Amino acid sequence: MRLRAFPLLFLLAAPAVAAPPPVLDVDRIVAVVNNDVITETELDARLDETRRSLASQQIRLPPDDVLRRQLLERMIIERVQVQLASQTGIHVTDQDVDNALETIASRNKMTVEKLYATVTREGLDRAAYREQVKNQILIQQLVDREITSRVTVTESEVANLLEGEQQRTRAEEEYNISHIYIAVPETAATEQVRQAKARADQVLRELREGGDFGQAAVSYSQGPDALKGGSIGWRNSGQLPELFVAALERMQPGEISGVLRGPNGFHILKLNDRRGKEGAQAVTQTHVRHILLKPSEIQSAAEARSKLEELRDRIAAGEDFGELARTYSEDTVSAAKGGDLGWVAPKQLVPEFEGAMNGLATNQLSDPVQTPFGLHLIQVLGRRQQDVSEERARQAARSQIHARKADDRYAQWVRQLRDEAYVEYLLDEVN
Repeated sequence: MRLRAFPLLFLLAAPAVAAPPPVLDVDRIVAVVNNDVITETELDARLDETRRSLASQQIRLPPDDVLRRQLLERMIIERVQVQLASQTGIHVTDQDVDNALETIASRNKMTVEKLYATVTREGLDRAAYREQVKNQILIQQLVDREITSRVTVTESEVANLLEGEQQRTRAEEEYNISHIYIAVPETAATEQVRQAKARADQVLRELREGGDFGQAAVSYSQGPDALKGGSIGWRNSGQLPELFVAALERMQPGEISGVLRGPNGFHILKLNDRRGKEGAQAVTQTHVRHILLKPSEIQSAAEARSKLEELRDRIAAGEDFGELARTYSEDTVSAAKGGDLGWVAPKQLVPEFEGAMNGLATNQLSDPVQTPFGLHLIQVLGRRQQDVSEERARQAARSQIHARKADDRYAQWVRQLRDEAYVEYLLDEVN
């Protein structure tokens, strides 16, 4: 699509015999997403970034037109989520972005300035990178509110997963897998299902004939990990659908499954590696409590941070942490217990929370800590050495079930958001 642009001064003052105005190139629109647009410049920038990422993972690139279409669909899904987050009152401040950048830099063992220099060398300027991080935070907070915080796991589900020695051993098996997903709409007609199955069969034939799995995932998969070559990484068997586990148990590293029919489409798996979990050992447990505030349509992240700082000052001045947690904390389960999370083992909590907690002395109060769940005020009450074999098994089972349920619910939710969005493709007009 080519747009004609005319300088305003020319339109006001040009003589009657003037030459025709020049045609100026302006940024072209490749997709309309509700009341927003994705431009060719945005798509090209993400395309360059994705090419570098795939090359660093030694994943063969698919044809350029295939990669552009796959990436555009990913950007559409991201844009719909960012729009919903903004419309429902989720706000991310510059300070939130700064905190996230500090976390990213720390995990990569570098300073924030070195992080900026690294992304600049890869072709992404500082402002664009900050905007990308901001959108990731928006989406994470949206997903936490809509999905993660609404998933519940019952004691009977945990007991069922751990029932019997065979089930317990199975629950402790871990798989490193890659995944290709061909979606089928919820209300798909028989012909749509047939076409999706035919597409999955064709992908499998290409793989059996020596095709590269990563390249096939980038080209064909509609899963969230498509642009990482389909790599899901290490997952406990309890985090995976039974359909996947039944296939993986019969596979050896390097093997590719047949086409698996799931409730939402067709799947092809590659088993990269497998391992059993490490045996139990004594660990340092931490007794911790917290006050959680969640950014929302009525409370921005900056307001939540300011409120926690006020509560911190009140506790330091002598007010009771437990009473304030009961009054203000939005973690309803722990709030009823004065914010008490009990004794927790390593890796039981999200990394941001655990890192801040591990840096505190007994009875020390943290500054507000940002995690995917919101903002926390944390206090450590004590530490001890403990053999947590049984407790760890139950907690691992609970985490696995929660992750599996959240993944399933997220997939359905994203598909519904995408189906309900107004999207107009203009990519063909650009090319």
